[in-house]
Amino acid sequence: MTDQTPEFRAQAPLGAQISHMLKSRGVDVIFGIPGVHNQEMYRGIEEAGITHVLARHEQGAGFMADGYARASGQPGVAYVITGPGLCNILTPLGQAWSDSVPVLVLSSCLDETAATQGQLHQMRDQRAAAACVCEWSEEARDAASAYRLIDRALTEFALCRGRPRHIQVPIAALEGLAGAAPASVPVGVSPAILPDLAADLAQTLMQARKPLIVLGGGAVQSAGDWRAVATRLGAATFTTYAGRGIMGACAPLDFGAYLARPDSASVIAEADLVLVVGSELSQNDLWRADLGHRAPLIRVDMDAGVLAGADTGSRAVQAEAGALAKALLEHDLQDCGGWCAEEVAAARARGRAESDAERPGIAAICDVLREALPDNAMIYSDMTQFAYVAQEVWPMPRPGHWHHPTGFGTLGYALPAAIGGAMARPGLPTLCIAGDYGFQYTVQELGTAVEQRLPLPILIWDNTKLKEIEDSMVHAQIAPNAIKAHNPDFCALARAYGAHAVAPQDTDALCEAISAAFRADRPTLIHMTPAVSPV
Repeated sequence: MTDQTPEFRAQAPLGAQISHMLKSRGVDVIFGIPGVHNQEMYRGIEEAGITHVLARHEQGAGFMADGYARASGQPGVAYVITGPGLCNILTPLGQAWSDSVPVLVLSSCLDETAATQGQLHQMRDQRAAAACVCEWSEEARDAASAYRLIDRALTEFALCRGRPRHIQVPIAALEGLAGAAPASVPVGVSPAILPDLAADLAQTLMQARKPLIVLGGGAVQSAGDWRAVATRLGAATFTTYAGRGIMGACAPLDFGAYLARPDSASVIAEADLVLVVGSELSQNDLWRADLGHRAPLIRVDMDAGVLAGADTGSRAVQAEAGALAKALLEHDLQDCGGWCAEEVAAARARGRAESDAERPGIAAICDVLREALPDNAMIYSDMTQFAYVAQEVWPMPRPGHWHHPTGFGTLGYALPAAIGGAMARPGLPTLCIAGDYGFQYTVQELGTAVEQRLPLPILIWDNTKLKEIEDSMVHAQIAPNAIKAHNPDFCALARAYGAHAVAPQDTDALCEAISAAFRADRPTLIHMTPAVSPV
């Protein structure tokens, strides 16, 4: 009898059965690191036909799963060990929770922790630790529970807001024989919008002279429909950072991603109706206490928790963004004609000028890079000044193609997330943008990118310091300290990992380097400093 026979799969260690179950539910890639406690989870990976990507650190595995989920629209899955493995992935789980990314982490756990002390990888309460950064964290003590919890997570990813889930399985249960998982049960999604609700909202929107629509990450999957709604109404739009690209790069009445600029509050105050779709309007969206509206506000979101925080006097509508957009388009929406394209363009220009004045020189480099990249390039950025400017001044031609750790704001995100994104889109261009400091949080994942032979350009913005923190300290009248660190020779370090490396001195050379990196047989580190000048 071989491992491939149906008889084996009918009775096999639970760890192996879990991989077969995931494959049957559409999981093709798993990120992780094997260890003595979770090795049974690795027994069935190859047999099931799943690709495993070996991270160099569980934090990297978590960010890879996050990047894979954002690029593919499918859940990202990671396997980690008990204790330190689970602890190491908590930061990526916090990022995924903050940015509504469907990530499923499966870990081993000790069989018993109350009566026995001093065990390898022992924690006081591993499940509870993960629960702090997940939608839920549960323990499956037998096969039936494991199968049910996995299906629960996958079903919730399809029907609810995408946030991470964690399932832990005791070592003895992973090692024990179990029957195969039951066949999946198709879940019908019927996000119907009541006709009366759609008619009422359509009428309300058409009664406005200057309606304004704020589009967040929740509207990305239905971008085309919301673009049509806004265009037919003649409504002006803002996008959050997560919603960039929903209106395309050239919509005449789109104020862009300048929502966090103080000037946006005065623009929003001009509207006589504001519709917010799929956005929490969080601190990271606004960087001020309120939106700035004076007119009635309608909040649309699938998450009741977001609606519960709506302003007094506003109207809350619980609905899936795409379903509502389709329902609105069934009505004869009329152009209000209240907004002026020239005034919108002037406001965008003011926002760009402010961004460029705060962090000089970056906007011009962004312009050059944008022209050099294919329209379908997917970009992953880290917490770095280059990305802060780019998120405002770089108009995206399509949504869901720039991913940034906006909510949790962790360093070290870009490289492993870009690896996950590249694994999800083989043959399509993926670009990583990181700062010199944040890159070193997960630099070891260069080994994974080389191992997978990914043609991944890794753009390092090296200003030799924590420049954003220095600027903040100066603004707060604090003498800057602890903001400079000794950097390695980044190009030599990349070559030591087996990657290509270049250090272009001007933007022409930078564009050539990125173009060559997309064609390369492995990742390419592109070292760039503020001295790089447009030619």
